[in-house]
Amino acid sequence: QVQLVESGGGLVQTGGSLRLSCATSVHTNSRYVSGWFRQAPGKEREFVAAIAWGSGRTTYADSVKGRFTISRDNAKNTVYLQMNSLTPEDTAVYYCAARYGSNLVISLEYSYWGQGTQVTVSS
Repeated sequence: QVQLVESGGGLVQTGGSLRLSCATSVHTNSRYVSGWFRQAPGKEREFVAAIAWGSGRTTYADSVKGRFTISRDNAKNTVYLQMNSLTPEDTAVYYCAARYGSNLVISLEYSYWGQGTQVTVSS
């Protein structure tokens, strides 16, 4: 059973930065993809970014390109989401997810999910 534990959320002002972390129990030398998703109040959960553990390939939602960076640390079994130039529209619960394979899936078709961490951006 894969376990994912997010941390790093909080309250930040517009234009600020946060780094989310997701500690994972996946075997990072295997073919796994980790993704970040977010869900704002009253809205559906949406894709933010994904990374392949083996190749390091990444993909991003258009709304965060150039502002967010996903990365992984194989030694620490941790995936990160560096979020810069935050706006109130980025306010949401952010979820870490994982799935077996090497394709960078942007749908919700991930097998494992964390509990989420709240990010609030004040204007």
